[in-house]
Amino acid sequence: MKKTRMNRALLFILCMVLLAAAALFATGCSNNAEEEYEPVTITAKNGDVLGEGANQFTFTVVDGEGNETTVTVNTDKTVVGEALQELNLIAGDEGDYGLYVKEVMGIRAVYEENSTYWAFYINGEYGMSGVDKTDIEAGASYALKVEK
Repeated sequence: MKKTRMNRALLFILCMVLLAAAALFATGCSNNAEEEYEPVTITAKNGDVLGEGANQFTFTVVDGEGNETTVTVNTDKTVVGEALQELNLIAGDEGDYGLYVKEVMGIRAVYEENSTYWAFYINGEYGMSGVDKTDIEAGASYALKVEK
């Protein structure tokens, strides 16, 4: 009788462990990732003036070969990332740390795919905040550069 109780207890514990493992597996396999972004549909040429609005800033894109494209952005948005998304110049996925920029003016840089990423610069200095967390400052220049 003692052996039967012990076997039942072990069977119960084994079932609980299997249930916990199944729950963890199901959580890991669920689609917790954000929806894939809509690809960028606009490209711009050097010197283009894009958008309308009271706020204006210079935006430079540097691709993986070092080619630069600089445009002037006009917007009524107050955050750099919002202005760039509104004009469909950048796209990416929302994550735990904000917008993960994957594409800029038709150029894709995704670390998981090719060990490159978009680095955000404010007035020539590496940004201490993300593009989606940076307020537009009068006279400021912003850049996204492909880096490894």
